[in-house]
Amino acid sequence: MQNLTFSNAKWIWTSREARPNEYGEFYTRFDFSGDKTHLLIAADSNYAVYLNGALCAFGQYADYPYDKVYDTVDITAYCREGGNDLAILVWYYGIDTTQVYYPGDAGLIFEVISETNTLAYSSEKTASRMSRAYRNHEDKQITGQIGFSYHYDATAEDGWRAGVLDGFSESVAVAIDAPLRPRPCEKLTLGAPVEARLIGELAPCRYLYDLGVNTVGFLSIETESDVRQTLLVSYGEHIVDGSVRRIIGNRDFSVEVTVGAGQTAYLNPFRRLGCRYLEVQSEAPLAVKSIGIAPTDYPLERKPRPKLTEAENEIYDICERTLVLCMHEHYEDCPWREQALYAMDSRNQMLYGYYAFGETVFPRASLDLMARDRREDGLLSMCYPMRKDMVITSFSLHYFLACEEYLRYSGDKAFLEEIYPKLESVMSVFLNHTDDKGLIAPFNGSCYWNFYEWEPYLSGNDPTLAGAPHLVMNALASLALARMADISDALGKTHRYGEIVAEMNKSIRDEFYMPETGLYRNHRNTDRTSVLGNSLAVLCGASIGDEAKDVCRRVLSDEKITPVSLSMRCFLYDALLAADREGYADFILKDIERIFRPMVEMGIGTVWETEDGERAFSNAGSLCHGWSALPIYYYHIIKGN
Repeated sequence: MQNLTFSNAKWIWTSREARPNEYGEFYTRFDFSGDKTHLLIAADSNYAVYLNGALCAFGQYADYPYDKVYDTVDITAYCREGGNDLAILVWYYGIDTTQVYYPGDAGLIFEVISETNTLAYSSEKTASRMSRAYRNHEDKQITGQIGFSYHYDATAEDGWRAGVLDGFSESVAVAIDAPLRPRPCEKLTLGAPVEARLIGELAPCRYLYDLGVNTVGFLSIETESDVRQTLLVSYGEHIVDGSVRRIIGNRDFSVEVTVGAGQTAYLNPFRRLGCRYLEVQSEAPLAVKSIGIAPTDYPLERKPRPKLTEAENEIYDICERTLVLCMHEHYEDCPWREQALYAMDSRNQMLYGYYAFGETVFPRASLDLMARDRREDGLLSMCYPMRKDMVITSFSLHYFLACEEYLRYSGDKAFLEEIYPKLESVMSVFLNHTDDKGLIAPFNGSCYWNFYEWEPYLSGNDPTLAGAPHLVMNALASLALARMADISDALGKTHRYGEIVAEMNKSIRDEFYMPETGLYRNHRNTDRTSVLGNSLAVLCGASIGDEAKDVCRRVLSDEKITPVSLSMRCFLYDALLAADREGYADFILKDIERIFRPMVEMGIGTVWETEDGERAFSNAGSLCHGWSALPIYYYHIIKGN
């Protein structure tokens, strides 16, 4: 379908000045005569569209206030002959502390277009008001990464969606002049709610429900109550303590719904919950007729698998399910705790997804979203879209790996041509941050987190790291430079990245290799070694030939070496395969079985953030984490045809 564009619509908001965490309601009416009809819509921050009472569209694409994305939705099936009630609910976030949102001005723009006419559009004449049912301006946040929770009062709803407009007035125009572009990937589908099963009454008016497996989507609940009362609905991935862990540190995994006397049915159209368990705490006895999660899935097809054993297929299943649950507007690290797009996490998810789904539109959209990030220092932000001043310096290097792999699996040179200036500018930041040996020094400042992975001495908290070049940073930079050279060659660009790689690799070996141990040290101020650093030294070419084979042998046998976590285990496997494919293929398959069998046996249907499971990070470990779905890739490249 040819992209439709706005012709009459204006950005609008309710008549009052916006504040963080508020909901605006907008209503208009249009006539329908049978032509195919589309709705064009964009909002800051999120929207849900009801046409003649039915939810027909939801979900603003994650974007920036300087680069807005709009949706084109075919609403023909929801229209009726004659007059139609179009009601749009917009949730404005308005804060700059999360890792999933870049704050802009509250606003809505929409236009209803048939094959021959514009039927309705946003303007000052559009009726609007602040929502009465959603609690506005509360500062209850689920996590710092995700942002606000919600409180919905079903008893405050009236007939506004059907045109009964109590308290509505004209809207005000909003001065948003950012360019609008179409959504770069597919919209999510909304599935029928997966109903949870009651598995226990923990105390009077406290009920625990089980979805069976980890599920991601919108809360759906139907109740029957003798009185008006507020329900506290908590959610989580495990019940290790006998109930849902609602409070973990400063996190609060709960939402609130006020139900009325009699029957109440509610589906939240905004906040995705990632969980297996739901816990309902009521103020008085009530009947929960049903409770569950309506899945919000990105449309995907599955590629054929290699020939696997039954046990391997079970591992493949939970990896594939995890990848699906970590794909929405963009890739997410985890749907329970953060829902954030990281360059490193998503590089893993893209690579594994090429084999699981054979799809390249979604990775292109996420890579493009990262390229549109703007920081004064030229590095990439920690997440996208995000205004919070925080950078994981090494993750900007993982971006080059992801871009080269996208080119390799898609053949899409045109996109790489578009973002090539961004690649050049990011790489120049690193090349301009080198010492007299050509090695990259650590980035200093409160906004720079020199994190590599969640293992001792590599998580950015080691004070001895200050000042000295790090092995992981430089080996990863060498690898990124080699990928940049490959991209440049594919695009016919003149460059000297290959020369820089050779020079850097020599400096890496001179600086970090310890002949007495046969391993590479983390940095000059220590004799500590790590699996990750030595794996990258092999992969980048600092260590080659028999020395590389010896490094791999020592990495697997040295009892003092810092181990590698699930997020970075792919680099260990890649180094082993590069050094001796036939010799290590069987080891990798057995290692995958050792690590992932407990995840299969847990029965949650997803793979964990770390091998520690929920115990990690002071009981905040994610049990559905996209970066850990590596078995898919290694099953394909080791056992594939």
